[in-house]
Amino acid sequence: MPAVSKGDGMRGLAVFISDIRNCKSKEAEIKRINKELANIRSKFKGDKALDGYSKKKYVCKLLFIFLLGHDIDFGHMEAVNLLSSNKYTEKQIGYLFISVLVNSNSELIRLINNAIKNDLASRNPTFMCLALHCIANVGSREMGEAFAADIPRILVAGDSMDSVKQSAALCLLRLYKASPDLVPMGEWTARVVHLLNDQHMGVVTAAVSLITCLCKKNPDDFKTCISLAVSRLSRIVSSASTDLQDYTYYFVPAPWLSVKLLRLLQCYPPPEDAAVKGRLVECLETVLNKAQEPPKSKKVQHSNAKNAILFETISLIIHYDRVVLDPSWKKQNSRLSSFGPNGPDVWVARSGHDGNGGQELRLSEPNLLVRACNQLGQFLQHRETNLRYLALESMCTLASSEFSHEAVKTHIDTVINALKTERDVSVRQRAADLLYAMCDRSNAKQIVSEMLRYLETADYAIREEIVLKVAILAEKYAVDYSWYVDTILNLIRIAGDYVSEEVWYRVLQIVTNRDDVQGYAAKTVFEATVLEEMPPFPERESSILAKLKRKKGPGAGSALDDGRRDPSSNDINGGVEPTPSTVSTPSPSADLLGLRAAPPPAAPPATSGAGNLLVDVFSDGPAAQPSLGPTPEEAFLSELEPPAPESPMALLADPAPAADPGPEDIGPPIPEADELLNKFVCKNNGVLFENQLLQIGVKSEFRQNLGRMYLFYGNKTSVQFQNFSPTVVHPGDLQTQLAVQTKRVAAQVDGGAQVQQVLNIECLRDFLTPPLLSVRFRYGGAPQSLTLKLPVTINKFFQPTEMAAQDFFQRWKQLSLPQQEAQKIFKANHPMDAEVTKAKLLGFGSALLDNVDPNPENFVGAGIIQTKALQVGCLLRLEPNAQAQMYRLTLRTSKEPVSRHLCELLAQQF
Repeated sequence: MPAVSKGDGMRGLAVFISDIRNCKSKEAEIKRINKELANIRSKFKGDKALDGYSKKKYVCKLLFIFLLGHDIDFGHMEAVNLLSSNKYTEKQIGYLFISVLVNSNSELIRLINNAIKNDLASRNPTFMCLALHCIANVGSREMGEAFAADIPRILVAGDSMDSVKQSAALCLLRLYKASPDLVPMGEWTARVVHLLNDQHMGVVTAAVSLITCLCKKNPDDFKTCISLAVSRLSRIVSSASTDLQDYTYYFVPAPWLSVKLLRLLQCYPPPEDAAVKGRLVECLETVLNKAQEPPKSKKVQHSNAKNAILFETISLIIHYDRVVLDPSWKKQNSRLSSFGPNGPDVWVARSGHDGNGGQELRLSEPNLLVRACNQLGQFLQHRETNLRYLALESMCTLASSEFSHEAVKTHIDTVINALKTERDVSVRQRAADLLYAMCDRSNAKQIVSEMLRYLETADYAIREEIVLKVAILAEKYAVDYSWYVDTILNLIRIAGDYVSEEVWYRVLQIVTNRDDVQGYAAKTVFEATVLEEMPPFPERESSILAKLKRKKGPGAGSALDDGRRDPSSNDINGGVEPTPSTVSTPSPSADLLGLRAAPPPAAPPATSGAGNLLVDVFSDGPAAQPSLGPTPEEAFLSELEPPAPESPMALLADPAPAADPGPEDIGPPIPEADELLNKFVCKNNGVLFENQLLQIGVKSEFRQNLGRMYLFYGNKTSVQFQNFSPTVVHPGDLQTQLAVQTKRVAAQVDGGAQVQQVLNIECLRDFLTPPLLSVRFRYGGAPQSLTLKLPVTINKFFQPTEMAAQDFFQRWKQLSLPQQEAQKIFKANHPMDAEVTKAKLLGFGSALLDNVDPNPENFVGAGIIQTKALQVGCLLRLEPNAQAQMYRLTLRTSKEPVSRHLCELLAQQF
């Protein structure tokens, strides 16, 4: 390439770039750019005799301005004119401008094609390379039609320079990928394959890339490349690093070419020729041996190059082992002719002989597979995450081979440990895949047990896949159908909604078709569902004994019970049956989240002070109901006059439902309803409302698309509330989006007392408006009513999702439509504290992802909104600017209304 003369430094361009860098603000930069654009425009229009140097300088400035992100709508013709210059630097800038700014459908393409044709015919290698690079960069069909016939001729011409051949091969590859029908290779095939013997390693590297792409469509035409590729690979593998000094990378000779040759060989079955096959086996063994040698350098580049060749070698060994040998063709002595029905990656060997002594076509010796497995096993505990991932992925394939399956099974403990301890979700997924692949009758119970244990904490994105794997393994390797039934029921209990219909249908089919398992299955299901739903019936006891237990605690009555009952089995509040006047408990059959597994602890009697009404709302366990303790006189009288016993059916029956008011029957929400609602966007517990009469507290829990909320109504006065009626109302279409099941409370609330209401919530579809809570009662004979917004927002059904940086940015780009993004720039309403911001984002429901955003001050999160109808993935990015006291919040989801609503909700928290 010609040297750039000192006069080509373009001082004007350097000054312009310096001015741009010295701009103090964006406005100053735009002003300087507009001034320069006006100057360039006037030069192009006014001075018709502009010399080549000036054109080049101004075209360079336009290119720099474009790279800064500004639109350029002129200067294209001047760039085309530079192509006719005989100076390299001017021609180079012209081609560079065209490659970057000219659209493939531009009207200037014909003029550009003429300039390219002249340069290709000039036989000047520098100009030819510039023209070939431009063709590859633009890659339009019109260019392909114009030059598809000329480029193969340049590639195989004997007088072409090595740099030109290299550029021609890559240019032809680019055109073939864009328009395969434009590249006819029939007459050039043999000469292109012969490039694998070229002395220049750069030409060989480019030719291998081209042949690998071409042979996938026409394998028979390029079959002769196998022997040449093996010969070239053998020379590289057996050579010392000093033999290929120009292509040795950190003591590894030609690593990129070696990887490309190994990938080319994976497009074909094992070589038929015994000599070629033996040479290839020797190459593979040499690579495996070199991988065991001590490293020649501590640099990461050295290990990366060695490992790249090793993993590609193992991929080739696995590929050859997967070649299917069809015994029915062994007598026909026909040659390998074409790809199998599954595409170019699966070959069918139609002969049992290779014509050289009757040897089978299978190349992979069992010891090669076992050695490959052992090599991969060393990477399972490597400190590099990428190597652990690749090792698990390759061993998944080895596990399906009859020769290496047992060798893979020896690493089961390491794989199980990876499933438990790996921080990267993609590595955990590969570990689950490997456990599935290595499973057989000898280890099925262990693997299924570990996968079930992992399922409890697995990422939501892969739960359905894990469920399917467990169901398949349980059915495939079940030697005991009682174990199968127990496993499937345990799977359903853990996975819930992630169990697909196919799994349900298959279980029912197996149980229905086998008489010997039906009895056990029915008994197990009955115990797991019906008996679990039955509430415990306390024994009838005298009111005196009840009062004694209330005063002394649950243990006081154990001596009187004569050991008949376990004190720990008492119902809530220390074994005292709650009466409808003080508490309303949730129906056991409506336990959506299994919260009844931890009964509320006994609560001490509440005082009449208003501040103690919700003392248990913020405790760790489900809240208990405080009540005012009776005076000694009242207790004495109540012991003398025991209450009339209720019938057993009355204890089970719910109060008769009354007609709930509709949205039109209630008043509008109180003015501060939105402010009260915003306090609960990032938290689940607290006081929702309080005035001089009433205090309303909230404690809630949400999992997937289900939720449970406890509402606590405290009477702050000494006067009883009459006709107390809290009701949940669904405005608009919310009834079809959110299902709320409520439990009625007692109609009277004594002065200083508190009652509890339980709400079971299910998110059916994404929603934008919260339900309303209407509370009506009479106080001192006067009717009272208020309407609040219930703190149930769409982010409550957020399930945090961990992601690697690569997965995050890939998903971020997929959600690139304008309607999928919502962005808001707003002033900070509270002091900007990083820990407080982090706590709010976690309370909002998303997972915070570390080391994803290049700016460590920014916050990046990901999660999935779980509804019954669908799942909505959500990615968010919060950029705080402490100097300006402002935030920029960006959310991307797959649904436009959800993006806007979440953005509004979260922005109000800062």
